Amino acid sequence: MRSKKKKSTEVLILGIGNLLMGDEGVGARVAQHLDSLVLPGGVECLDGGTGGFHLLGPIQQARKVILVDATVDSGTAGTVRRLRPRFAKEYPRTLTAHDIGLKDLLDAFYLLGDAPDVTLFAISIPPLQQLGMELSPEVNAVVPEVAQMVLAEATALAALSSWYCSPG
Repeated sequence: MRSKKKKSTEVLILGIGNLLMGDEGVGARVAQHLDSLVLPGGVECLDGGTGGFHLLGPIQQARKVILVDATVDSGTAGTVRRLRPRFAKEYPRTLTAHDIGLKDLLDAFYLLGDAPDVTLFAISIPPLQQLGMELSPEVNAVVPEVAQMVLAEATALAALSSWYCSPG
């Protein structure tokens, strides 16, 4: 059961990824792209870096969380999937260990009965990555599209949340 404590953010968009590992940083790149756009009221966007317990506060303060992260799967580079994972085992595989801290953090919320409502946009990347700050052309091409998908979802969630929570 969600805490009765008032949340200060309706929707938190959290881009996860290591910018030094090429395509693995795509979640952070989407967050950076979203920072250049006008976000609706009640929506906050954060470059969560490689995840971990420093994200405890922002996640705790959000009613809904939209994660954007890379995944190493059988999909073609740049394939985007929208998922609704509940526990760490339901998250797709990523290239680096950054997801361990974030997944553990989300599992802790579930165990405490204060789990956020999470939507994950997982972007397929190739398993072998070069060190560097550039995204591959295939992955870079989907950043604006994913940003628009995330923005549309965040806008709808914020509107729905404010409608349900409005007095009267």
